Amino acid sequence: MECDVCGRSMLRWLLEPNRWAEEIWSCCWCFAATHVGGEWFELSRPPYAPPDSRWETAIAEELAPDSVHAFGSFEKTLCGIKLPGMSPSDYIWLPERPSACSDCRKAALVIDERWPRELRDEHARISVVKQLPN
Repeated sequence: MECDVCGRSMLRWLLEPNRWAEEIWSCCWCFAATHVGGEWFELSRPPYAPPDSRWETAIAEELAPDSVHAFGSFEKTLCGIKLPGMSPSDYIWLPERPSACSDCRKAALVIDERWPRELRDEHARISVVKQLPN
């Protein structure tokens, strides 16, 4: 699948089969996500979000508690750490906090610059809603 934001190739997440037959694809360059299938959408493309509201905090037993990392995709932090069982938490990662990993912060800023300005409006990425039977 080709990314509608930057035109590069997207990779499919390895998800357990679910009742909605949803697939999630992520771009390795700009980290745009595209959801295919699902309960409500044929195609869902989440809009642009700035670094301070885009990433969840990564959680894993092996992560040092003094440095807070951003969970990217494919079970890795934005700075490239990959640990077994790592996942996103329910909490947003805040790059301005002193405890935020500086390498994750740098990566978040680079990724943010890859999104074209014209695609930063909340309605810039088109999603297609399923037609539900009456």
